[in-house]
Amino acid sequence: MNKNLLAKTVLIIVVLIVFLVGIFGIPSSPTPQGILAALQNRIHLGLDLKGGTHLILQVQVNDAINLDTDRAVDRMKEALKNANIPFAEISKPDPQNHPELIQIKGVPPEQASELRRIVSERLPEYDLTSGAENAWTLAMKPSVANDTKKKAVSQAIETIRNRIDQLGVSEPVIQEHGLGDYQILVQLPGVDDPARVKEIMQSTAMLEIRQVISGPYPSEQAAMQASGGVLPADSVLMKGSPLHQQNPEENQGDVYWLISRTAAVSGNDLRTADAGRDENGRPDVNFTLTGDGGRRFASFTGAHVGDKLGVVLDNRVKSVATIQEQIHDQGRITGSFSDQEVHDLALTLRSGALPAGIKYLQEVTVGPSLGADSIRQGVRAAIIGMVAVMLFMLFYYRAAGINADLGLFLNLVILLGFLGFTGATLTLPGIAGVILTVGMGVDSNVLIFERIREELRHGKTPPSAVDQGFAHAWVTIIDTHVTTIVSAIILFLFGTGPVRGFAVTLSFGLAANLFTSVFVSRVIFEAILNRHQRGEALSI
Repeated sequence: MNKNLLAKTVLIIVVLIVFLVGIFGIPSSPTPQGILAALQNRIHLGLDLKGGTHLILQVQVNDAINLDTDRAVDRMKEALKNANIPFAEISKPDPQNHPELIQIKGVPPEQASELRRIVSERLPEYDLTSGAENAWTLAMKPSVANDTKKKAVSQAIETIRNRIDQLGVSEPVIQEHGLGDYQILVQLPGVDDPARVKEIMQSTAMLEIRQVISGPYPSEQAAMQASGGVLPADSVLMKGSPLHQQNPEENQGDVYWLISRTAAVSGNDLRTADAGRDENGRPDVNFTLTGDGGRRFASFTGAHVGDKLGVVLDNRVKSVATIQEQIHDQGRITGSFSDQEVHDLALTLRSGALPAGIKYLQEVTVGPSLGADSIRQGVRAAIIGMVAVMLFMLFYYRAAGINADLGLFLNLVILLGFLGFTGATLTLPGIAGVILTVGMGVDSNVLIFERIREELRHGKTPPSAVDQGFAHAWVTIIDTHVTTIVSAIILFLFGTGPVRGFAVTLSFGLAANLFTSVFVSRVIFEAILNRHQRGEALSI
């Protein structure tokens, strides 16, 4: 064997070993069970093979618009008061259907120019138009509204991904669903508690710390009576749990708290949150604020020593405590929580709040037994197809068929090793991509072998026929593979979960096929010809 052929052979063996490691890794034991466990750890199965949950979510983008316009209302009230401009009311006339509109009433006509100046400086993303009876309308610009909605979807995807990742779900698919406006596709392979995952995904976990003005009251009517029938300015009534509820299983009913409308700090000021236990051994959540949030919290608590503050989660008072001294950047949330509840609460706080609510449009649960059936049928189809192809190649091309079969085997090893190294997910369409790759590999071998036969019929010697066969078939093979890979790339860019799995296995399988059908196959022919006697016929 010449040095050039030896180097090529060593390269093929190295590639084979490397991708075998990609498939199996380093098995914990050489037993069949150990090898199977190593294979399962390296090759990740998709939803259709492993079972799990398929969800399509609708982001309620109007919630994000409402949140922005609520802030705009507060900013306008503050700006007009600071500028000594009288007004009767600043409100949103139809927050349900037109959350982008804000109405300002009672501004004197002589203050119109000053109002326009304030809007242009403080709210440049809004258009101001005048109406009847000294009424003005602030409308969020369409471009700003569209951008806010798109950002809400993007932030929702990122938030859901953070929460799912911390739950430890392997190979989830979380992406925008192209079949509807503001929809998200979520696929969670192997999830055994979809109800808990749904609850964590949907929870907005909007943390706010507000001043408690008074309470608790047993009912809303009692709270109104205590306030003389009219709530104080910049205050709201909010439901919550009664103080000192020791046993969460004892339902003592909701109470009402009168709290400030604005928060001292919110979830945006949160740096981290962790589950823990208080001095009585009960589950609680410890949180740390950012630098700016800590400074504002310190200022608030320092000015309200002796007053009560409430921890508000998703518009519900979860905990109320008395401020004993100035608090800086650390605090805790106590209440009637179970261990699982504090873990989930800390998780949702860490991963941020959803910018808008979500609605479930579709939920499909795939059982592991169905996935197991898919694996068996898919693997059976792949094995039967590959064995049939190998037998045909042996029957039709005789000894050269062994060449093609070795190339097909190495192609399969490279493809599975690629899935193991990259952590790509194998889906049922992915198995179809593997089978199609086998077909493309056979097609390449047929092109080469038929060209070699043609050269032999023209009287060429076996070395010359092999050389000309590969040289002439190369252009056709490149053409067919490149066009198919381009199609697979398009499927990957514009497809969803399983379609992407098909595109990944097909495109890399074709790339591996170029290596096996052209390089490996030729090396085998060279090794055979190197042992041939002069004038000996080539078995093809």
